[in-house]
Amino acid sequence: MSDTDVPAPVRRALSGEFARVQAMLDKLEHGQIHIAVFGRVGVGKSALLNALLGEPRFATSPLHGETKDARMAHWRTESGGGGVYLIDTPGINEVDGEARERLAHEVAGRADLVLFVVDGDITQPEIAALRRIAAESRPMLLVFNKADRYTRADRALVIESLARRTAGIVPAANIVTSAAAPAPRVYLEVDAQGNERETQRTPPKEVQDLRDRLWTILEREGKTLAALNATLFAGKLSDTLARRAVDAQRDLAERILRNWSLAKGVLVGLNPVPISDLMAAVAVDVSLVWHLSRVYGLPVTHNEAGALVRTIGAQMGLVLGTVWGVNLVSSLLKGGTFGLSTLVTGTAQGAVAYFATYVVGRAAQRYFQQGRSWGELGPKRAVQEILDTLDRDSLLNSARTEILSRLRTQT
Repeated sequence: MSDTDVPAPVRRALSGEFARVQAMLDKLEHGQIHIAVFGRVGVGKSALLNALLGEPRFATSPLHGETKDARMAHWRTESGGGGVYLIDTPGINEVDGEARERLAHEVAGRADLVLFVVDGDITQPEIAALRRIAAESRPMLLVFNKADRYTRADRALVIESLARRTAGIVPAANIVTSAAAPAPRVYLEVDAQGNERETQRTPPKEVQDLRDRLWTILEREGKTLAALNATLFAGKLSDTLARRAVDAQRDLAERILRNWSLAKGVLVGLNPVPISDLMAAVAVDVSLVWHLSRVYGLPVTHNEAGALVRTIGAQMGLVLGTVWGVNLVSSLLKGGTFGLSTLVTGTAQGAVAYFATYVVGRAAQRYFQQGRSWGELGPKRAVQEILDTLDRDSLLNSARTEILSRLRTQT
């Protein structure tokens, strides 16, 4: 966040991404391993984590959608390390839960290991989500929870189907069963006198297979899981930061460009003194270029900005000459007319001034985007391409509307 090579407005726009980088660095520094649970609503994700922890740290409910955001709990501290943390996530199929689904994918994408939980044979939406996580190169266990609801034969059939349908995505050794919150069962008891009595008991939780598999992976790969994830995270985030930085620069540059173009249009339209508004117009263009240079982290002096404006103006050739010709005529008209005529001519002159500044700004923007260079084809080609791609009528009409509105409130 303190990198002065990145302009302050862009750093502010990227504050969320920088915070994620810092969180990852802190995680690595403290030697933490993050395991995220993932899956549909109602498959027993929170209950599974509670069973692993041996205490009810995560909220559970018979109603769907108890988990609204990502939550974390420390599982166990290993000697010489920062320990293992379990992360609960919202279900991926909640009604009106698009934001929660995005959060679940984001958390799973940053975890070192993912527990993908199902409560029966896997569905097509679950397979799609499974593939998405696998594409992030995250180690993953497929947990068949609520297995206590199936007979031994049916349980074997589900496991066989899971292995077949996820082949190439999840290794067969990483498919485990669990019963994190077994349903109470009714037992028929017969006493010594032959009297029958029904009793209800809850079977013990079945998470030992999952616990054993997790610790096998952590003991064998724990030291490399976090480092591998950090490498993948850093590469992906680097690309994201680069795109976001470019987007943030472009958006900020566009706002500056529009604001200065409008300011120039209004200034030229309001100034009642012939000719003098033309000199003010040059000052606006120079200030615009000066501000754009700072957006792209390539600051120039006002003299350098002025030289760049003159270079762009020279390449605009007859187009710029026509613009200044219209400016001059309108400026002279304003000195000899009153009322509506002054408003009309001022608006026309302002719209043309807006257009000229917009072209100057676009050309300067390209110059700074290319590291203060016009490239092999030079400034003439750059300016010509900008002029060719602009919708002049639309831009002038928009400028005229904005300027007229400002002039009416100030005259």
